[in-house]
Amino acid sequence: MSRPAVVKALWGAAVLVLVAGCSSGGGGTGTGTAPPPSPPAASSSATATGSSPAPSGSSPGPSGRVTVAGTLTEGLRSPWGLAALPGGDLLVSSRDERTVTRVDARTGAKTVLGEVPGVVPGGEGGLMGLAVRDGWVYAYLTAASDNRVVRMRYGGGAGDRLGAPEPVLTGIPKGVVHNGGRIAFGPDGMLYAGTGETGETGLAQDRDSLGGKILRMTPEGRPAPGNPFPGSVVYSYGHRNVQGLAWDDAGRLWAAEFGQNTWDELNRIEAGRNYGWPEVEGRAGRAGFTDPVAQWPTAEASPSGIAFARGAVWMAGLRGERLWRVPVAGAGAAGGPRAFLSGEYGRLRTVLAGGDGRLWLVTSETDTRGTPEPGDDRILRLEVG
Repeated sequence: MSRPAVVKALWGAAVLVLVAGCSSGGGGTGTGTAPPPSPPAASSSATATGSSPAPSGSSPGPSGRVTVAGTLTEGLRSPWGLAALPGGDLLVSSRDERTVTRVDARTGAKTVLGEVPGVVPGGEGGLMGLAVRDGWVYAYLTAASDNRVVRMRYGGGAGDRLGAPEPVLTGIPKGVVHNGGRIAFGPDGMLYAGTGETGETGLAQDRDSLGGKILRMTPEGRPAPGNPFPGSVVYSYGHRNVQGLAWDDAGRLWAAEFGQNTWDELNRIEAGRNYGWPEVEGRAGRAGFTDPVAQWPTAEASPSGIAFARGAVWMAGLRGERLWRVPVAGAGAAGGPRAFLSGEYGRLRTVLAGGDGRLWLVTSETDTRGTPEPGDDRILRLEVG
């Protein structure tokens, strides 16, 4: 399917269901500060109208806008994770090629820092999420026996190589599908990881399993102080496949989650809560389970990465091939979600806040499920409001 540089009209109206807040029962952490380069001539912008009105009794919130200021770089193969270095340059992982590449945030020049040993790509597994802290590059990867989090020393220079991986947390269940893979440092300095239940649905409700969870740990991989279950890295459970983690300006954690056949979800995450899978998909209003703040038919989203900017959660859609904006206030939505870039760049994998109303957006057409065109995959530079 051709994806011209100008933004088309939005696809047909999406069926969306919003909840004002969570029932009783991820921005990325990158903060690159380098100013964006001058946009190329072939840039595009959109100010889309919402697919549905705000729910009754809620404020409409800001209307929002997205301007595609340009393409930072292209020619990436199976890009997945994205993290910002202290100076603003980016690191991007290749799920299938097992490499980490540094991308100059001004020029888009790419430098391969190395192949990560021990990665065993297959299905939805491979080298996935990245995070950066205190001279370490953290990675979520699929190994021969499990999914795991490792860290590698990195000096930070364009010519530096990654050090040997050191295990941080091992024993996360692996499968052909539903491997989760997003990691991010929270405002509390702890490392969070979104995992999947590998298609074995019972793992999500088993608090002794690391599958189908959001995990919270120290940078060394120990259970973080204040975790809800003593001696455990499990922070929340009842998840199917979490690939988006972000924090709002008040430090509240949000997560995007793949549904099965009916509802994808955006959840407001609280310690110890049960988010329902496989007993519940989407809203249920059942005691003991926490409902999502927003939900979408799976054809409209299939969400991966999320970021927080300008008072809203921005969510990248794979199957939906669009960028969703959900304005939030407190623990709930402040208005209806709105879709941008519908069908313009194909599958969208990762979105990272870049500060000052800027987002980095990574496409995912070379992940074996897309329809690659010349230039795929790419990192786009967005300005949002």
